[in-house]
Amino acid sequence: MKPEEIKKLDAYFKRTLNPQIVVKARPRKNDSAEVYLGEEFLGVVYIDDEDGDRSYNFSMAILDVDL
Repeated sequence: MKPEEIKKLDAYFKRTLNPQIVVKARPRKNDSAEVYLGEEFLGVVYIDDEDGDRSYNFSMAILDVDL
């Protein structure tokens, strides 16, 4: 994922969910980025380029022990 895309996603998550969220590049992966709230890992944002329309999918797993 390009740095400018990560900055846009970071701003979007901060604006819509929580100003403390940080989007970071993933090591050795260029099709996704990691999402954190402080030091806590929340999930991964993936690029979806299907049919020429670019979108982003946020995937977050919730463990039963966290509920």
